[in-house]
Amino acid sequence: MTEPTILQQLYDVIRARKRTLPEDSYTAALFRQGEDAILRKLGEEALELVLAVKSGHAPEVVHEAADLIFHLWILLGHLEISPERVFEELQRRAERKGKNP
Repeated sequence: MTEPTILQQLYDVIRARKRTLPEDSYTAALFRQGEDAILRKLGEEALELVLAVKSGHAPEVVHEAADLIFHLWILLGHLEISPERVFEELQRRAERKGKNP
């Protein structure tokens, strides 16, 4: 068995927060607020990434990209969609176009 990737580890923590809803967890707070709050936060993070790119500050781009991925993983956890399904879709698209990712 291989070690889980950081993305899988992140997803596992997010799923645990969804199950247990600890009071001191930002992720659990988003789950408690519901889908609209998760979607708003995801949109906010996407906009912040765009603005960071436009500002030309690479450290901000990295930070905002990580925030966007984190909030996307929260949405996937909310929807009960595993990261593997997303990875499989990316692989399917690459194979359809005859390219390796």
